[in-house]
Amino acid sequence: MSIGLNIEKINKAIESSASNFSRNVTLVAVTKTVSVDKIKEAIDLGVTDVGENRVQELVKKYELIGNKVKWHLIGHLQRNKVKYIVDKVDLIHSLDSYELALEIEKRASKIKREISCLVEVNISGEESKYGLNPSEVKPLLEKLDTLSFVKVEGLMTMAPYVENPEEVRKYFRALRQLSEDIKQLAFNNVSMKYLSMGMSNDYEVALEEGANIVRVGSAIFS
Repeated sequence: MSIGLNIEKINKAIESSASNFSRNVTLVAVTKTVSVDKIKEAIDLGVTDVGENRVQELVKKYELIGNKVKWHLIGHLQRNKVKYIVDKVDLIHSLDSYELALEIEKRASKIKREISCLVEVNISGEESKYGLNPSEVKPLLEKLDTLSFVKVEGLMTMAPYVENPEEVRKYFRALRQLSEDIKQLAFNNVSMKYLSMGMSNDYEVALEEGANIVRVGSAIFS
């Protein structure tokens, strides 16, 4: 199947879900290991948002593609790598500590650029995954009200990989509930605008459970 047909299929699922739940959904094309030529083809076919797992890859591809798309850093972010992307990225999906937030704040303040971030939550409790335990999210948010350039705009999670996507519905539902709980607390400098959840094998279930950002790679490019 071609990239165009893949995108068309995914967009139909998104449109169906969006019409059922009255919300806008962003498709982030995950380009880990994908060549620049294929990324450009996807952009020509309507992709507006591109996600990279590694800072080095994002920087390399940004230099060749530029700001014709919105760039998402979806993988783990080390503090010493923030300086390389702070002027390029539109949304960081993997904020997982106060120390990282302070580093983003420091780097962003130097160029007077607000950086939108999602707090990464390890909702399934898998030891192999990054992200905060759900009980750690609210204490982190309480610390962020004094920051001027870090803007928390929602939550992100990665569900376990399973053959049957129905098995991870409970994790998406739990993240949505956490988002709703946080909304009620009305933290300063925090909105729950985005729920980034769902990948190639489970994005349709994620959409049903409230995702408005889905991160899809292999279902587009393979």
